[in-house]
Amino acid sequence: MPTYVTTPIYYVNAMPHLGHAYTTIVADAYSRFRRFCGDDVRFQTGTDEHGEKIAEAAAKAGETPRAYVDRIAAAFRETWPHLSVEPDYIIRTTDADHVKTVQDILQRVYDQDDIYFSEYSGLYCKGCERFLTEKELVEGKCPDHQVEPKSITEQNYFFRMSKYQEWLIDHIKANPDFITPERYRNEVLSFLSEPLEDLCISRPTSRLIWGIPLPFDPNFVTYVWFDALINYLTGIGYPDDPNFSFYWGASEHVIAKDILKPHAIYWPTMLRAMDLEPFQRLHVHGYWNVDATKMSKSLGNVVRPRELVEIYGVDTVRYFVLREMSFGLDASFSGDAILARHNADLANDLGNLFSRSLAMIDKYMEGQVPAREKASLLTPDDRELMSAVSAMVAEYREYMEAFAFHKALQAVWEVIGLLNRYIVANAPWELAKHPRQTERLRTVLAFLAEALWKITLVLGPIMPETAAKMATALGMGDRFASAVIDDAVIWGQIPAGTVVGQGGQLFPRVEKKVEAAVPAAAGQPAKKEAAPVQEEGLISFDQFKTMELRVAEIVAAEKVAKSDRLLKLTVKAPEERTIVAGIAQHYSPEALVGQKVIIVANLKPAKLMGIPSQGMVLAAKEQQANGTERLVVTTVAGPVAAGSRVA
Repeated sequence: MPTYVTTPIYYVNAMPHLGHAYTTIVADAYSRFRRFCGDDVRFQTGTDEHGEKIAEAAAKAGETPRAYVDRIAAAFRETWPHLSVEPDYIIRTTDADHVKTVQDILQRVYDQDDIYFSEYSGLYCKGCERFLTEKELVEGKCPDHQVEPKSITEQNYFFRMSKYQEWLIDHIKANPDFITPERYRNEVLSFLSEPLEDLCISRPTSRLIWGIPLPFDPNFVTYVWFDALINYLTGIGYPDDPNFSFYWGASEHVIAKDILKPHAIYWPTMLRAMDLEPFQRLHVHGYWNVDATKMSKSLGNVVRPRELVEIYGVDTVRYFVLREMSFGLDASFSGDAILARHNADLANDLGNLFSRSLAMIDKYMEGQVPAREKASLLTPDDRELMSAVSAMVAEYREYMEAFAFHKALQAVWEVIGLLNRYIVANAPWELAKHPRQTERLRTVLAFLAEALWKITLVLGPIMPETAAKMATALGMGDRFASAVIDDAVIWGQIPAGTVVGQGGQLFPRVEKKVEAAVPAAAGQPAKKEAAPVQEEGLISFDQFKTMELRVAEIVAAEKVAKSDRLLKLTVKAPEERTIVAGIAQHYSPEALVGQKVIIVANLKPAKLMGIPSQGMVLAAKEQQANGTERLVVTTVAGPVAAGSRVA
């Protein structure tokens, strides 16, 4: 079965950061998982190297655009081995075969009258390199770049995107998994509920020359998105490679939510105009925030993945980003969080389990995996372990296929916890003292070795270096590379007599917290101290201005486990964030979804019941006649965009 997995091609106007790393680690882990399931996998990443921002960045660096993109593209290419990312192909939009493919497609679409020449006036965001609609703006600004777009009138070529609007709506509705998670599918359908404008696909050479020339008019170059999206076809040999259809029929794109519109609307309509089937699935993830602010190269508050690898190791970084982010929602990066994952989950839970298990096999069985007792003699503990491992593999497969990587890892760690309890309950060191317990000792150690082999296999796509070390130490190194997911279900994979090595420290503890260097956001002024209160009980206007109140749309809500009072809310303001609110006794989760409320957006993040909370929902408290209190969340009276400032 084929699988074709892609990342977006990364814009080379800045160096790689954690956002790039996350998307690529996701695609790599998913690719490894699909191979583990026996698929014929093609995994592609690359760099997007044309456009206004590239030309500007090159000029600022004192380089030609070609020299600049060669240097930054090399930095991206050199980053992936440090993250154990192994793409099958790395494409560049400056590659000659890609340029030819783009021009051939442009000519074909032009010849069928799906491209026309016209004059257009609109609001142009240089950061997005596209025209924005009034509906997309927040307080008159681009929500991603926080700048007012410039009004531009010019002649350009346009793709008849509106021609394919109804087809796209029908396709999305008929294929629920076309865009995942569901919230992004709903967002696209909401956008498509209004008339779709045609897409400007050119830039005049009087304004930009760093791009692919239009084959039918040398006075214009191709708009960067019409160029960039076609990389997914070029990379698998469109149109002449005999394997093109084999892979394209199983294509899955992984992107961040800021490029949802080009991938979910521009790209399918382009494919339709080319008489090609659309991609199979579009997987959309959230942002990485640093100090409650979206991490972005344009804001200057980036975390560099290679620095994290130097401090914690590659597999800690891979584990952390896949475990910490719930795919589709935003997540927060901090030194505290990655340190806790490293020392607790990896060094303590997994590392200690592995080293102590192999040490006991070495001590009590002369370093060889023993044969276990007959099935009729197995204890309830043994049977519980076998059942739990089988359930773990099934859940792992289901969650990995659904891009719920954090849940897949939770399932694995539940078995790791069970194994640690299994050791305590069976106490091999006590069994070793009694000759009559030798058979029981052999069974316990055999079960430990076998369960660890299964954990090794399912961790392979997530932490390939660690899994390879574990396989070698278990005496199964020669079978690791060719293992498939069924091997994680069948018991008896490790033959009796297999010689094991020393587990060592898979994850040495990091005793000193090392904060990744995160520069302050570019252009952000230093915080001023609030003026002192002039009169008792009153605050100054300057003090009031330090509170940032915004409209937030609740897009998801759920109860917090072990709490009668708290709800976990996912809100959009305009970026997504998590807020824990003490309103569970007054509102059901389903009653809140879709409501627009007022939040304190610049409240210092805090953890409630272990959940990071990034803000506060305002509510009115009413004392009722019977002595109880009633909370009513503060909402807005009319339609207003999420993220709008409360003045």
